[in-house]
Parts: sequence; structure tokens; C-alpha cells
Amino acid sequence: MNILCIGNSFSQDATRYLHQISDGEIYVRNLYIGGCSLETHWNNIVGANRLYGSQDNGSDSERDTSINEALSEMDWDYITVQQVSHDSGIPDTYEPFLTNILNFIREKCPKAEIVFHRTWAYDDKSDHFGFVRYNRDRKTMFEAIVDATNHFTGKHGLRTIPNGEAIEMARALPEFQGELNINRDGFHLSLDYGRYLAGLVMYGFFTGKDATKVTYEPKDTSSEINAKLKRIASELTFSK
Repeated sequence: MNILCIGNSFSQDATRYLHQISDGEIYVRNLYIGGCSLETHWNNIVGANRLYGSQDNGSDSERDTSINEALSEMDWDYITVQQVSHDSGIPDTYEPFLTNILNFIREKCPKAEIVFHRTWAYDDKSDHFGFVRYNRDRKTMFEAIVDATNHFTGKHGLRTIPNGEAIEMARALPEFQGELNINRDGFHLSLDYGRYLAGLVMYGFFTGKDATKVTYEPKDTSSEINAKLKRIASELTFSK
């Protein structure tokens, strides 16, 4: 199974452990520019701009590339798109860029399924400049993201990877109520549990398999906590 992700640092988080979680079943390439919006992705397509870092199975390659090149380099089974985090709950930021991107991908890769990656709200204490758009309230941001993404995925007939929901569910666990946090800086995911959960969700989404059966776990993590994250991913994705 070959997956191409067109994203930013949030797709870096979500794909870091996906290949390992799948035990090699999934090959994933992540194209990223930090803070990249749908508008910027579209402008880069128009200009065929080779500005993207490229990660294969969670590891950086030594080359920069363009979306245009990456689409033609492999027979992709799935291609993911996403909005930049601070714009994800702002409907006016999606169009016409999303429509243009989808039309371009469908022309270049007609056999691939395009899916939308729903990302997560910021941590309650985040100092990200974009948090003010949501009154610095995590619940407000999460609900805005869900509303906006539901509207546009419905409009375009796209399935949604529910990582936004998964992170909200993890935040409710007692393990993440104290010093341990699912985020590392108020908005990116923690390098261990946060990234692991996002990868588990992607694994369940793309394979339809039960994430509770996954054997891979990141180094120096708690199997007890990981079991809870696997259950969250399974609840959101298994047989759906």
C-alpha cells in the first residue's frame, strides 16, 4: 500500500511511525513545508515549485521535491490533503484552493483515493499565534475544525482521517492530565505518545485492521499507556 501525504509539520507528526506500526505493509511518503496552507500548496502546484521536504517512512530524504513530481513518481493508492492548523477551522481559507488541488490530483492520479486529514486543536495553554482566532479555547477550535472539515469533505465526497478526535480523546486520559502531555509545544504532537496515536489512527483508517493488535511500540514508552492509545484508534477506525 502506497500513501502520499501532502502536508506540513502536522503530517510529519502523523506519519512518523506509520510504516513501523504497519509492519512494513504501508509505504508512506510525506511532503511537507512547515506551516503550509492549502493556498500555498496550490500556488506551489501552479509554479511546480520544488520546495517540499520529502520523508519516506518517517525518515528525511536528502532532496527537495514538488507535488507535481511526487504525484508521477509512484502508483499511489491514497493521497492525503490537509489545511494548515491555524486555518483548519476557518471555512473561508479552504476555497478555491481545495477544489483546485483535488482536480489536479485526480487528473494526475485518477486511480488514487484522496482523503482528508483532520488535524487536532491546540493545547489549552498553547501560545501559538493562531490560537487567538478561536478565543484561545481548545474546545472552540476543535468544534470549528470539525464543522469546517465536515462541510468540505461532504462537498467533495472525501473520507476523513479522524486524528482530531483521537487527540481529544487522549487528552481525557488521566495519564495526560498532569506533567505528561500529548503535545510537545502546545500544538505539535509529543514525539512519543502523540505521534504514535496519530500513526495508529492512520493505520486503522487505511487498512481497516484493529489497532489493538499492533505490536510495534516506540522506544521508552509505556505499554499500559500504549494499550489505551490503541483502543482509541481502534474505536475510531476499526471496521469503519
